[in-house]
Amino acid sequence: MPRVARRWQNKPSTKFLAANILLLGIASFLNDMSSEMITPILPFFLGSLGASGIVIGIVGGLRDSISSLLKMFFGYISDKMHRRKPFVILGYFTSSVFKFFIAIARGWQQLLALVALERTGKAIRTAPRDAIISESMRRKRGEAFAIHRAFDTAGAITGSIITLLLFFFLSLDFRRIILVSALISFLSLVPLHFVRETRCIRSRGAKRKRTSLSRNLKLFIFIAFVFSLANFSYMFFVLRASDFFSREFSFLAPITLYIFFNIFYAIFSIPFGKLSDKKGRIPVLFLGYLLFSLVAVGFAFVKSPAMLILLFPLYGLVYAIVESVQPATVSDLSAEEERATALGILYAVIGIGALPASIIAGILWQVISHEAAFLYASCLSFIALLLLVIFGPKLIRKNI
Repeated sequence: MPRVARRWQNKPSTKFLAANILLLGIASFLNDMSSEMITPILPFFLGSLGASGIVIGIVGGLRDSISSLLKMFFGYISDKMHRRKPFVILGYFTSSVFKFFIAIARGWQQLLALVALERTGKAIRTAPRDAIISESMRRKRGEAFAIHRAFDTAGAITGSIITLLLFFFLSLDFRRIILVSALISFLSLVPLHFVRETRCIRSRGAKRKRTSLSRNLKLFIFIAFVFSLANFSYMFFVLRASDFFSREFSFLAPITLYIFFNIFYAIFSIPFGKLSDKKGRIPVLFLGYLLFSLVAVGFAFVKSPAMLILLFPLYGLVYAIVESVQPATVSDLSAEEERATALGILYAVIGIGALPASIIAGILWQVISHEAAFLYASCLSFIALLLLVIFGPKLIRKNI
């Protein structure tokens, strides 16, 4: 008898697949609690080490781009090996280890390298993890990604609050706060033990079907790339907020506003994810791109702290939309055997855009003005919006 390929080997039940979303959410909650203890203080830590605006732009860009560029590679390897979980575990472990080294950096040059290395952990885990999410809730991918982002962002909120408490009530310096964050990061490995593989595992006699990214998928990834050229590092938003406060409030107020950003990101991720499942990805993403363009204009001309209280939550809404809907769209437009590769390519392309976006913003900020940096972001995001309007109808397709 001919050897027949089995679609699933030890196929997990629907119950276990649904549990994957919860377990990966808990892991992301703990890891992001750790990461976001570092994130809001990173621009201030860089400043204490003598970094300029341009250097901050480079660090912010590398932080986003290095990991994103490598996500494509690890997504491809995950598809090739038909495995997800080992990459997820290795990725979280790598991030945890390098957080310890960040705490002992003595110059911004060392910090630049260590931040990039720490983000390789994110590169290793993200595409395989998102493939598990996509394959665990096939009919509700927008909701699945939104649930995960909500856990992720809830961890960010908690981490930022912990940083404030450690800094103002226990008087810990930046280095000690980062060490505490590294210890918390290792806890994220615990729930991963219970995650079940979702990937199709083929027998030796089965031939892997060769696939190539569809034209619609390539077109959407290009639009996401244009938007990434506008979406420079969050650190410029935090630094802009610090201009309105003096003394200790120049640190306290921006982090509090950053918490507002994450609260709105967490609260609205699931509603917008569900909305994209019901009404379509493109209309919801259109709203996200438009909102970012308007928010960037607001940051360019903000005149008072009260206005910042409005702008940071709106900035959070942008992330609630974009971070959930973009990967869900790529999952819809990609075949199962290439899904982790496609997600990896999306993140790689976004990373390619992140570096020049932050460097250009840093140059504009330092050489011209902060207004020029934010207006640049607004114009580029509006171009991405126009591309979505022109080509969006061609991308619409029923969820897979």
